[in-house]
Amino acid sequence: MTDARNPVLLPPAQRRRGAVVMLVITFLMWGGFFMVIPLISIRYVDDLGWSAGAIGLVLAIRQLTQQGLTVFGGALADRFGAKGLIVVGMFIRAVSFSALALASTYPLLMISALMAAIGGALFDSPSSAAMVALTRPDERNRYFAVLGVVRNLGMSLGPLAGALLLRIDFAFVALAAASCFFIAAAVTLLLLPPVQVATERGELLAGILLALRDRRFMAFNVLLMGYWFMWVQMTISLPLAARALAGTADAVSWLYALNAGMGIVLQYPVVRIAERWLRPLPVLLIGIALMALGLGSVALASATGLLLASVALFSFGALLAAPGQQTVAAELANPTALGSYFGVSALALALGGGIGNYAGGSLYSLGYHIGAPALPWLVCLAVGISSAIGLALLDRHLTRRSANVADAVVSYRD
Repeated sequence: MTDARNPVLLPPAQRRRGAVVMLVITFLMWGGFFMVIPLISIRYVDDLGWSAGAIGLVLAIRQLTQQGLTVFGGALADRFGAKGLIVVGMFIRAVSFSALALASTYPLLMISALMAAIGGALFDSPSSAAMVALTRPDERNRYFAVLGVVRNLGMSLGPLAGALLLRIDFAFVALAAASCFFIAAAVTLLLLPPVQVATERGELLAGILLALRDRRFMAFNVLLMGYWFMWVQMTISLPLAARALAGTADAVSWLYALNAGMGIVLQYPVVRIAERWLRPLPVLLIGIALMALGLGSVALASATGLLLASVALFSFGALLAAPGQQTVAAELANPTALGSYFGVSALALALGGGIGNYAGGSLYSLGYHIGAPALPWLVCLAVGISSAIGLALLDRHLTRRSANVADAVVSYRD
């Protein structure tokens, strides 16, 4: 059974089971990832005295490598299905986090990051494409809202567990994060049905080329880079700011608890209310604008409470933006090559997130040394507002195009 936006629908019982399995492994992935990644800057910058720019470079290379290779992960999912790639990717990510427990030198840290990137490249876009293939168009936005709640649960509990384990040793943090991915790989292998994410199995690069030549889709992803530039500040500059203001690594878990708690409580009802009045793309650009204002206001935060207020504004914008960016990407994607389209879409995260990680760490250090601590936050504000303006222009273009097509159809019938 197929439709224009759902390439391969499994029998209803398998589809529902698969959708639930994806929620379970998403919780494990996000819990494991955010258990260790935000604490890397604390471990290596604050505890070991490495430069924030050097750690930002490690995170940027991981981001660029993972999302760059994700293009091929998506193409492989189109050809061979999503399940096997997700399992192998999870296993490699688990091994990489285990290696992180031993990474006491910069080369070892970089190798661990590259291994994590390869694992993520294998499961990232296949997971996104599988979620689209397992949901009907009319339920997709609500499913992504529930997915956001699950992600925020992982993002909330992961750093709390990481902060507790850090009191023992960072190696325990890394090994606990690795165990989350080992469990996720096992759950996927045993319970996820064989999800096909493309209606056609052509040449390996055919879907990638199709996506790259899709001007509307590529314009959307270029503009989405600003969203990812801001989003990754949760893993580099915001943890550093929280530690600096509060004087304790526990502040990182406060930051994530607030961000995730808002998502858990508010994401589903806010998205349901927003979708009654606005299409996904306007909701997305409003969310990005609020994220920008939240990060920009960090420049004025002189105490932990003010920083948390800024994070609250940022988080409210993010809970609006996250389901929107996934829904719009699914709407613009060609159903003949969903995996490839989501793989190409990951380039926005690769470039925007990679630049955001490096710029976040470097600008934070530069601002500290030149006596301009507001520098990283003002740059984030400018990037986010520019992205929101660009998406508003794209939305106007798409709306006009849809209206012209509708008028042409009416004229043809007349």
